[in-house]
Amino acid sequence: MEKRSDGFLINKGEHEKDYIFGTRAVMEAIHAQKDIDKILVDKEVNNELIKELLALAKEERINVVRVPEAKLNRITRKNHQGVVAHMSAIQYASLDNVIDECFSKGVAPLILVLDRITDVRNFGAMARTADCAGVHAIVIPEKGSAQINSDAVKTSAGALNHLPVCRVKNLYYTVKDLKKMGLNVVSVTEKTERLMYDADFTLPTALIMGSEEDGISQELMGVSDEFVKIPLSGNIESLNVSVSAGVVVYEAIRQRR
Repeated sequence: MEKRSDGFLINKGEHEKDYIFGTRAVMEAIHAQKDIDKILVDKEVNNELIKELLALAKEERINVVRVPEAKLNRITRKNHQGVVAHMSAIQYASLDNVIDECFSKGVAPLILVLDRITDVRNFGAMARTADCAGVHAIVIPEKGSAQINSDAVKTSAGALNHLPVCRVKNLYYTVKDLKKMGLNVVSVTEKTERLMYDADFTLPTALIMGSEEDGISQELMGVSDEFVKIPLSGNIESLNVSVSAGVVVYEAIRQRR
């Protein structure tokens, strides 16, 4: 158990995942605007204080998952009161601020939008590549994305401590906003014949990479400006998504140089 400078108790559990526990402690963390990835709540507990916590989490748009008590007990044997909150390992950035800063410096933004990337190792690898290449930010959804914990930071080789990560409520509306800001939205997908070399990445660009399971969602495909694919000549029909992201990002960097 460690006590932070702000007074919150934090446990260092397996894989150094930071969390706090106890209903009032988690509520105080929310009031203090701490970055919380998700809150686990015992599905059998439904007292008035829990209801107050759930309402507060909903108001602050924090993901809540109802779980069996056994899951919470595996995280900590302390008196968790049926509530454990996973704290984010990073501070999230404002996407509007990132875009505004790029344009104010006369730089064409290059944004990586990750649609439901759930594997922590893939996410960390993409963050590492993005930081090395000079991508201006990664955009992820609040729900359905890999948890940004110490494992993700480690896999990224520390890149997540430097690269702006913007967590948004709805990727669909965020992508539409990016279009309004003047960015060209390019979906990287096998469902096209157009090669990535034919896209103009010198423009302000948002690159969308799809989930490991089923690629880019239909709603994001529907608001994309262009579709490109990576040329493949071997027997395997697809690349790992983190490798694909690296290939396309560095094509964009090549064009910009």
